[in-house]
Amino acid sequence: MWLQGVLVGLAIGAFVLIAIEDVIHLNKAKTTLLLGTFSWLLLFIFGPGALGVDDVGESLNENLLEIATLWLFLMAAMTFVAFLNAKGLIANLIYRLLPGRIGERGLLYLTGTFAFAFSSLADNITATLVSLTLVLSLGLPPKKTLRFAVLAVFAVNSGGVALITGDVTTLMIFLADKVRISELMLLAIPAFVSVMLLATLLLPGLGGKVHLSRERRPTRRLDRFVAWLFLATILSTLGLNVLFGIPPLLTFLFGMSIMFLLGHVAERRSDSEERRILDYIRIIEFDTLLFFLGILLMVGALKEARLLEGLAQLYDVMPAMQANYLIGLLSALVDNVPLTAAVLKADVGMNDAEWLALTYAAGVGGSLLIIGSAAGVIALSKVREVTFMSYLRFFPALLLAYSVGYVGAYWLGGQVTDTPMDLGVALMSLGSLLR
Repeated sequence: MWLQGVLVGLAIGAFVLIAIEDVIHLNKAKTTLLLGTFSWLLLFIFGPGALGVDDVGESLNENLLEIATLWLFLMAAMTFVAFLNAKGLIANLIYRLLPGRIGERGLLYLTGTFAFAFSSLADNITATLVSLTLVLSLGLPPKKTLRFAVLAVFAVNSGGVALITGDVTTLMIFLADKVRISELMLLAIPAFVSVMLLATLLLPGLGGKVHLSRERRPTRRLDRFVAWLFLATILSTLGLNVLFGIPPLLTFLFGMSIMFLLGHVAERRSDSEERRILDYIRIIEFDTLLFFLGILLMVGALKEARLLEGLAQLYDVMPAMQANYLIGLLSALVDNVPLTAAVLKADVGMNDAEWLALTYAAGVGGSLLIIGSAAGVIALSKVREVTFMSYLRFFPALLLAYSVGYVGAYWLGGQVTDTPMDLGVALMSLGSLLR
């Protein structure tokens, strides 16, 4: 039908505008929000008669409820991180952990470990900016800086897959009730192994010593208390969900409200002209949140127009393990948020191990190309040595690390389900796909 063709055209147009954002200097949040809302306007005007949709309004409300849950959770987490970053606590943590003098090889492993761990707690944008700031402060030669930047991008994307606070696609799959938190935490093992494998592959050419400056900013008692509150909120979110099934959104909003109350008490006792703690909710990356809103509205419209059924056919013509692996490769070219949303909306039938494998693939696959993830795009704009072609030279090493992590995620997931996976079979299956 003509309406379905128009909706597909709008979706393709949105993906193209996302890809050329840096060329046309038009923020992707603006374009996706425009095209996403326009898609639903078309459904309301032309949809029911042409597509047989019973109640477009009810479908929109369901879609908005899913988006609101994701949106509010990210808003709460980003507000915590915005406060801690502005107060210098994140920078202080880096200086506390790093030694004053260290070999380049040891520093490479340490950089990968830090980027991996920090991206589990903060959003990928903040984790990338902090990790790249560390890399650029080292003053290394261009070729060595490039290797550190490549590892930082891969480590940031890998670190987020095991916790719902670290990657939006992981959060989306969790909120869709496809995986449990206790299962997601297993992904940290293969994800970290793949980061260390990539670091090992990047070692040739490194061997000197690095002297690190140790500058620490003074912090208030309130700042340190908020940092501990953030950590307690994350741990409580995980524990309360596993023990009592409490939604993560509720716990994070509760933690954020405590932060605001602490700030109110501290501000009444202080004559300082510093920014009020409530104001930090206004300086988070709202363009990122609006992008998620627009793209998820668009994917929801495609579902209502029954245009995602074709994606499910991919899982009919090949095993889920291979299909998920391809989804990860595709996320290096297409934003992983709409890809993950499309698979979820298509209601593909998979077991827990296969959903865990998809979680890893969607989160890490974008690392294969510099344009495939937010971390990569930030590195492209912040690090002079990083270009599309210079990053592409490391594609074989990135593909190997991604593949090892993917097989590990699939196999580990099978060990905690009712259908244990054979590692040899998984490797042969993946090998046949690569051939």
